[in-house]
Amino acid sequence: MTTPIVQLDDVCLSIRGQSLLNHINMALNPGEIMTVIGPNGAGKSSLLKIVLGLYKPSSGKRHIHKRLRIGYMPQKLQIDPSLPLTVQRFLALAGNPNRPDIEAALNDVNALQTITRPIQSISGGEFQRVLLARALLRNPTLLVLDEPAQGVDLHGQQELYQLLASIRDKRQCAILMVSHDLHFVMARTDQVICLNQHVCCSGTADAVANHPEYLALFDQGIEKDFAVYTHHHDHHHNIHGDVVKDDTHSNNNCSGHHHD
Repeated sequence: MTTPIVQLDDVCLSIRGQSLLNHINMALNPGEIMTVIGPNGAGKSSLLKIVLGLYKPSSGKRHIHKRLRIGYMPQKLQIDPSLPLTVQRFLALAGNPNRPDIEAALNDVNALQTITRPIQSISGGEFQRVLLARALLRNPTLLVLDEPAQGVDLHGQQELYQLLASIRDKRQCAILMVSHDLHFVMARTDQVICLNQHVCCSGTADAVANHPEYLALFDQGIEKDFAVYTHHHDHHHNIHGDVVKDDTHSNNNCSGHHHD
């Protein structure tokens, strides 16, 4: 029987008399990708802080695997534009890793070309990849990502989520992310949790996307403009988006957008 990398049992959280989370149950297994979605104020950031160990539950239990190592990618990180800071130096500040480790992490996120450049000069998409490399320097068994695609265009989002799937496969780490993007992320993930201070619904992307509580939360908003679809095929895509034929005709999910 697989031991979850992190598990929450009936977790509640109240801060200064305000209830933020109510009776949360979740279990993330090694190698799985879990996406937490929900409206503003749903408690997504509070849930991440409990998983990270920054908040202690008011009631209930947080269980972690004995080999848990967390790599965290924040939603935002402000860097003083006047600092003479290269990407390599920025990453070296994260626990003083050696150059081969920095190069390996940047290579895993397809950003090795930025290593000698001033961090203020790289693009938004490149900066997201550098932040991801920074999280990978801990050689995590759990990668926690807070809105990883914020500020990235749709093509960049697709590349990012393909990259995350590749990292999961290569490093065999679990991934927990919070996102407002309900499409590419949902179709790539193993588990989806729809949160609104409590777990409204959870399961596969298809199951959640068709659940009445999910539709009640999101049907009046972005879902009018975009839709999730999946199809089955006999190939997969590498991190560059190229088609790679599978040896066996297994059913894989591939995501995409369309406008109504």
